[in-house]
Amino acid sequence: MPKAGDALWDIALAEVEKRESPDGGGKRVEVWEKSVLFVGSKNGGKTTIILRCLEREEIPKPTLALEYTFGRRARRHNAPKDIAHFWELGGGTSLQELIRIPITSNNIRSFAVVLVLDLSKPNELWTTMENLLQAIRDHVNKILAKLEKTNPEVATEIKQRMRNSLQKDHPDYELVDPFPIPLVIIGSKYDIFHEFDSEMRKTVSKTLRFISHYYGASLVFTSKSEALQLKARVLINHLAFGYERSKSVSVDHSKPLFIPAGLDSLSQIGPPPTSDSDIGKMRANTPLEVWKKVFEKTFPPKSFYDLQATKDPGQDSQYAEHEVDVMRAQKKQVCCCSVALQSAIPETQALPK
Repeated sequence: MPKAGDALWDIALAEVEKRESPDGGGKRVEVWEKSVLFVGSKNGGKTTIILRCLEREEIPKPTLALEYTFGRRARRHNAPKDIAHFWELGGGTSLQELIRIPITSNNIRSFAVVLVLDLSKPNELWTTMENLLQAIRDHVNKILAKLEKTNPEVATEIKQRMRNSLQKDHPDYELVDPFPIPLVIIGSKYDIFHEFDSEMRKTVSKTLRFISHYYGASLVFTSKSEALQLKARVLINHLAFGYERSKSVSVDHSKPLFIPAGLDSLSQIGPPPTSDSDIGKMRANTPLEVWKKVFEKTFPPKSFYDLQATKDPGQDSQYAEHEVDVMRAQKKQVCCCSVALQSAIPETQALPK
């Protein structure tokens, strides 16, 4: 109850604190603030997934470089709204050096990654996954190395948290290599993928199950279907807003996969889809390398450089600005005239001695 003589600002501040308290008693509630970076296949549907997660009815536009948006949600009635920062890296693998911008030592404890892989392009799948995850892992490891010197408790906490993606009594606890920060892998365009040959689908599905389990990640297949989009949102909302973690599992390769982190196993996934004799001939140092060789035997990969191709931002119509474009055209014309003039002037002959 405001007292006589209280300043208006004091009254307003007391009201805000009251609203932010779950019991109205004035006890302040900590606001949840997380960051999520979306990376993956070019034109794989990252923007659409973000918009659906934030319940925004917008027409998705191509992402050219690194874009940012945010969402706010309240975990319960009359509670303060939590904040989630969403970063999206465009261009597939061509702009992976921009990864270092959103992931910093200040937010590493509350950061997560969503990797979107286009199921309709299996020949690009492994190269895209490998290069993006390696770039993120290298950057995160550099941050952790610095934290070990400046704040070793935080570095230890982050490493231990990811080891806990599997229970210590899980039979695969010592056989996996968890990603250094929380990871969700989304297989997009399942509606197209579903039309593939059943053996091809099985190879892709088993491989992604192994990758996800090996990295301690969650896995979900999605498409334009509202039901599948909802499953992807469940996993993302768990990362971004702390919503309850789903415990449902779908591992049938003839259906869309849905496997939260830690709920799969190597015994259930089974061996790579090839003969034991072929596996014995492969030169591989880790299980991940074995799966890579088997997968790429079925789906010969596109080169990393082919996947890096991206168009000139200055020619993209979605970023057109009349005044800027006019100035650029004038500058280009002046440069062309200067080059033409220089080429028209004959070279100066050497003076006789």
